[in-house]
Amino acid sequence: MLRALILALRQLPDPAIRRVLVRCVLLALATFAVLLAVVPILISWLDLTGFGWLDATLAVLGSATVLLLAWLLFPAAVALGLGLFADEVVEAVERRHYPGLPPARGLGLTDSARAALRLGATALLLNLLALPFYLVPGANLLIFLALNGYLLGREYFETVATRRLNRGQAAAERRQARGRVWVAGVVIAALSTVPVVNLIAPVIGVAFMAHLFLDPRWRNRDARPPA
Repeated sequence: MLRALILALRQLPDPAIRRVLVRCVLLALATFAVLLAVVPILISWLDLTGFGWLDATLAVLGSATVLLLAWLLFPAAVALGLGLFADEVVEAVERRHYPGLPPARGLGLTDSARAALRLGATALLLNLLALPFYLVPGANLLIFLALNGYLLGREYFETVATRRLNRGQAAAERRQARGRVWVAGVVIAALSTVPVVNLIAPVIGVAFMAHLFLDPRWRNRDARPPA
């Protein structure tokens, strides 16, 4: 797994990957700006106790948490853009590291958009439900990584796999390696919390998962999945 991550990082200077990185950074910055605007509005709607002075105090404290909450919701929100570049990233990985593979059918814009919307909506909903637990010191990071590791691992793996398998086969492959897929998702979620790195974490995550799917040493299968 470490080898797959290193290979993904080493390919970032690849011209094909660099073009995707520019779009990813712009998308990430726009997403973060939207979150910074939306989260305070959501907080202002909360009438937490019914006591004016206490709610005012909580509102002041809450404003200090806006940046933190936006940061926590960032991986889920930026995942909405996964379908805009996933196919290009996987294609670049295959071209450089797995040139003997037969042509893939690709993801298709409709399938990519549907998968990205499903991931983004699910991740945003579950992260919003988990927000009270994120405010618990010590447990917040573990809960964040466990939840988003599952969501990101599942969707990134199936996004990569459906280039060469149908959706049912991709889901079956994921279930067969669910533990390793979850760990890979935790790595992607962790990268999404690192300043600056989180701007390009989706691209790294797609390339990372592509290596995990295609490398027979990790999956113990033939390196040439069916087209």
